[in-house]
Amino acid sequence: MRIGHGIDVHRVSHDVTRELWLGLVLIPDARGLVGHSDADVATHALCDALLGGANLGDLGRHFPDTDPQFANAPSRSLLEATLGLVAQAGYRVVSADITIIAERPKLANHMPTMSDELTSVVGTVVSVKATTAEGLGALGRVEGIAATAVVLLEENS
Repeated sequence: MRIGHGIDVHRVSHDVTRELWLGLVLIPDARGLVGHSDADVATHALCDALLGGANLGDLGRHFPDTDPQFANAPSRSLLEATLGLVAQAGYRVVSADITIIAERPKLANHMPTMSDELTSVVGTVVSVKATTAEGLGALGRVEGIAATAVVLLEENS
């Protein structure tokens, strides 16, 4: 068994046309995040946790923001590719848990859909929770959104 932990943070975009994607779900009527791909912090944190648990480095190593092929890439594709790397390394996902840190938008109504979408790709239950920064710091001022993730991997037999 191996444990992986991931974290990701992105700034809120000033571009009002930028879409907000979290946990593979489009959040309507919310400002998107700045990023080379779709900037889905929840899915990126999960990818980093998966890669870390399999001792494969991090998301930037495999999908660098300097590579034009990943410009505006959907995080679903990044997650699928990450799962392929983890499987090639000889592991399967047993469990995953994500926490999104955001003052706004309120995410309670979207978390079951995020969990369903991520679970459908990962192949095991992915728990999704959200909290706020209680008005503290850049996240509390709604300058960005962050997410952490932890996964449990099992060596394929």
